[in-house]
Amino acid sequence: MSTIDICCLPKCCPGAPKSSWPELLGQNAGSVKATIEKENPLVTVVPLLAGSVSPDVSCCGRVYLSINENGNVDKVPTIG
Repeated sequence: MSTIDICCLPKCCPGAPKSSWPELLGQNAGSVKATIEKENPLVTVVPLLAGSVSPDVSCCGRVYLSINENGNVDKVPTIG
């Protein structure tokens, strides 16, 4: 198992300071990214175009942002 795989195991993911940001739905992706990284410095935010397929790996150190054609977040950002 690689280091990336190990850090993504649920047993390695203690309670995060914050794990979901419903209040950021519909906002500009750049400001959403900055807010998430400020509120939970343990995560890396990965922007994806809406409709893109995110990797089939859940990781407590990652938040995928689904971004629409206007540059706004179109799904609630959540760790995983």
